[in-house]
Amino acid sequence: MFRKIRFRSIVNDIPLNYKFILIYVIGILLPIFVSNVLFMDRMSGLIKEREEQNLQISLERARKDIHTMIDGGIAVSHALITDKLLSESMDRVYDGQLDFYNTLDEQLRHRVTSYIPVNNQIQRIGVYTENPTIVPGGDYYVLDDTMRSSTWFKQWESGGESLRLLAYRDQATNDRAATSSYLSVIEKMDYYNADNSYQKLVRIDFYVNRFYDVIAREKSSLDLYLVNAQNQIIVSADDKYQGEVDSNYALFDIGKAEDKDIHIVPIGNASYVKGWKLIGVPQGTRVKQAMLSMQLYFGMLAGIITLITSIFIYVMLRSYNYRVKRLSRHMQKVGNEKFELINIDGGQDEIGHLIRNFNMMTARIHSLINNVYKLEIQQRSQEAERIRAELNLLQSQMNPHFLFNTLNALLVVSTKNNYADVKDIIKDLSKLLRRLLNWKDDVVTLEEEMSFTVMYLGIEKFRFRDKFEYCIDIADEARGYKIPKMSIQQLAENACKHGIQAIEGVGCVKIQAEIVNEHLRVVVSDNGKGMDKERLQEVLYHMRSKEESGGYNIGIRNVYRRLELYYDDKVNFNLLSRIGEGTEVSFEIPLQLLERQDVKGGLDHGI
Repeated sequence: MFRKIRFRSIVNDIPLNYKFILIYVIGILLPIFVSNVLFMDRMSGLIKEREEQNLQISLERARKDIHTMIDGGIAVSHALITDKLLSESMDRVYDGQLDFYNTLDEQLRHRVTSYIPVNNQIQRIGVYTENPTIVPGGDYYVLDDTMRSSTWFKQWESGGESLRLLAYRDQATNDRAATSSYLSVIEKMDYYNADNSYQKLVRIDFYVNRFYDVIAREKSSLDLYLVNAQNQIIVSADDKYQGEVDSNYALFDIGKAEDKDIHIVPIGNASYVKGWKLIGVPQGTRVKQAMLSMQLYFGMLAGIITLITSIFIYVMLRSYNYRVKRLSRHMQKVGNEKFELINIDGGQDEIGHLIRNFNMMTARIHSLINNVYKLEIQQRSQEAERIRAELNLLQSQMNPHFLFNTLNALLVVSTKNNYADVKDIIKDLSKLLRRLLNWKDDVVTLEEEMSFTVMYLGIEKFRFRDKFEYCIDIADEARGYKIPKMSIQQLAENACKHGIQAIEGVGCVKIQAEIVNEHLRVVVSDNGKGMDKERLQEVLYHMRSKEESGGYNIGIRNVYRRLELYYDDKVNFNLLSRIGEGTEVSFEIPLQLLERQDVKGGLDHGI
């Protein structure tokens, strides 16, 4: 027990930086070195196994392609010997050359060559017969003494089989003075033999370069040799076509290649390819290159791992110091009544748990202060704002008896002197003031608000005469929704005061109200002098400020504050203006926040 406690004490006394260094050396560098040695040994065996598999795949792929080309020629040969019309035409005794040419044109001209386009490994197809009445040429030949003395016929006849695959040297087809190598399928046409039939043969010559292309394709993996039953090299990747110079094909000396890993596979199991084989000799440089690549790979891997682990240790040390310092600084801020959270990923270790507990504690303290103290202050501020707005409205109201007596006196004088314009405007002003004094509800229908606003615009029309016009466009479905009173009138008054009054031409105020995307949208626009960007930003700042602006754009600010008090942040209030083009003020309120009252459309004043 003492030793256990002593060991823990020793470990605990080691500074954290030295602990990380020990972990880095013993837990990372040493395992990297040991694992690399073990991997190198294991991977050497795996590379050899992989190369062996690749050699087998290359060898089998080449064997299959060669066998497929030979089988294609065999299939064409079988098709020709079973062609009854062709066999009968070769046995028929012709009256003369004209008789043979007629038969050639009608039946034989393309009968043989039609197989070549679908078998591109076939160079030429020839049919040989002892029938002396045919005219040799093209694809048909007389099997005379000259043909019987040729190399290919002697090899075929010496085998004693009707079908054989032969490699031989003979005269070149395009130059009789030269010799060339041939790889041919020769088969006897005896499928329809009759008593009076002649001996007939089918000879199919392959393109030798097709076989060379298959062998050369695999040269990156191993050296291939196509060898016949006599162990002669027919085609190899070393010198292309064997026998071009010498009269005989070279022999493959297995004894000289005993020190190499030779792979031998038969071309096929059919009798016509019996003894034919494909021999592969691996290239020793591939294994060496693979081993070198492996060593480079593991060397780079060890370097990368070492670099990554070094960065990891640095990050771990920095994480420790960084988080502890951040925690200390924020604890000092809490003492100064600054309840800021530590916005970092604390992790799942002890320091991370400590940071999360600190954030939870700070958030709770901050929440309690906001919910109990600051919320109460905000509610009192909002109530004071509401009362202030009502006081401002009351202060704007004059003594009703004095005001109405004065208006009645003016109305009598205007009537006696036949001042029709003055009489009408005094009537509208009287209605407006009476409506203002009797308006007890905080929210009114849009139609009532617009009726009040139109009376105000009529007074402005009397004031500006021909220099002022106004246009009202209210959708029928929007008339019954209730909004805070004087929300539109103050915007119209602001447009007349700051926009229309400052221009020389005809000023126009346009008011629109409609339902758009489940929102009540109200737009008040004018064609006044407008504002530049700096002035617009200044107006927006004072409008949204919670402090009194001292008469600075108080109309827009009162509307904005009243909508904010009624609908919080759910109302969308916009102010757009361009210098020399005018100003547009709009707000959108969700319909779900508005009351609706059925109205009978068509109040006076044209709305």
